Amino acid sequence: MNIAFFITPKKDSVYLTYDSTMRQALEKMEYHRYTAIPLIDKEGRYVCTLTEGDLLWKLKNTPDLTFKDTNKICLKDVPTHMTNKALSINASLKEVLHLLVDQNFVPIVDDDQVFVGIVKRSTIMNYLFNKYGFDFEED
Repeated sequence: MNIAFFITPKKDSVYLTYDSTMRQALEKMEYHRYTAIPLIDKEGRYVCTLTEGDLLWKLKNTPDLTFKDTNKICLKDVPTHMTNKALSINASLKEVLHLLVDQNFVPIVDDDQVFVGIVKRSTIMNYLFNKYGFDFEED
């Protein structure tokens, strides 16, 4: 099965540019209630995944940094600790499933490494549930 079926396109995905600020990231993640989002560069290429933990570590390890000052910190200056591997739009479903074991989403890129969207773990799980169904017995 083609993974394009499972992609949440870029226009419907939550992401930020690498030049965005910590404040923008905090507000966007809070608004959408996400713990991680993809970051892209000026050319639209996937760069990395930013997590709440990355933002917290930056706050902790930057003396005198207050929430008010987070609008002065560029995301490219926030060290990231999670390595969410991006896959090609031509990747197999097996490749996506392998990554979704450890990632909530897989960034998807085209042949030029431009970010085109994400495949979410929840999308795959819902598909499998609907396709194969599960009969859960209560204990």
